[in-house]
Amino acid sequence: MTDNVQTIKDFIAAWSNLDAEELTGYFTADGTYYNMPAEPVQGQDNLKQFIGGFIANWTKTTWDTLNIVGAGDVVIAERLDRTEVGDIKVNLPCCGVFEMEDGKIKVWRDYFDMATFTKPFS
Repeated sequence: MTDNVQTIKDFIAAWSNLDAEELTGYFTADGTYYNMPAEPVQGQDNLKQFIGGFIANWTKTTWDTLNIVGAGDVVIAERLDRTEVGDIKVNLPCCGVFEMEDGKIKVWRDYFDMATFTKPFS
């Protein structure tokens, strides 16, 4: 359990690097990401393309872990994702549920309010 929690802490910290290839390396080969307002994305190539697409215009991001708990192969992380796109800043409360397999992310479900993210851009 402790290793899974540390892996997710490392994954959350890695988002600051804005590197889709690095981020997809945390997933199993058939890993799935449910960015809840969107359709799920499965497989490292698809994940790399998907993550790369939505971070492409980000200029900075820092994800603050508010709470994190792990039990067996499940880790739940409550976060505040602080993202900048040029001069626009968005603070997005999120909760991620991670199902782990052999130290990698098998399934990630991320819950947040899409309007909180999109409103600053309108």
